[in-house]
Amino acid sequence: MRTLMIEPLSKEAFAPFGDVIETDGSDHFMINNGSTMRFHRLATVETAQPEDQAIISIFRADALEMPLTIRMLERHPLGSQAFIPLLGNPFLIVVAPLGDEPVSGLVRAFVSNGRQGINYHRGVWHHPVLTIEKRDDFLVVDRSGKGNNCDEHFFKEDECLILAPHQ
Repeated sequence: MRTLMIEPLSKEAFAPFGDVIETDGSDHFMINNGSTMRFHRLATVETAQPEDQAIISIFRADALEMPLTIRMLERHPLGSQAFIPLLGNPFLIVVAPLGDEPVSGLVRAFVSNGRQGINYHRGVWHHPVLTIEKRDDFLVVDRSGKGNNCDEHFFKEDECLILAPHQ
């Protein structure tokens, strides 16, 4: 089994998979008579059908035991999915490029600095949310509508990956 190296999350490295939601280096302008800085259009919410709705939820995630064996990835073919940490804690992100199935050798791992969120583009393979803290909260923006919006892929035993603890 291959051990995933955890990379710092950056807009450039994450671009094939989605958007990094952060203020650092982002376009902004003043609003509200100069009392508020708006960081504009940090990510785009994608939905497949005109009747779909973008919704906002909160996920409360519990940490998984590390090192973690990555046996499964999921994707949302009908909409994007964004995770924004609410408590300022770093979290882990495991992703694979678009495709009919994820390729084990192309899976990558990132760590957010706790002030960065992410928006998975529609159809990007990813592991369900991975908190480093014992319990953490995330604001989630995704799609609600008709149709199955979650495909899961389970790796063969020899394709599974190891995610080592974050240092």
